[in-house]
Amino acid sequence: MSKPETARIAVDRVRCSGHGICAQTLSGSITLDEWGYPIVADDRFDSAQAKLAVKLCPALALYLR
Repeated sequence: MSKPETARIAVDRVRCSGHGICAQTLSGSITLDEWGYPIVADDRFDSAQAKLAVKLCPALALYLR
């Protein structure tokens, strides 16, 4: 059985407008600060989940590295 493919994700803090969808999509790995902006605890995610979070970000502030 092979390991799931991983991806690294980053946040463009200038573009981010604090919608919090990334924290919902990648719960447990991304939390929100007191203003609703993401804090990335670990930048490695399951590739499918990371791609979904990037796609769902309304501010286009997430990107894969």
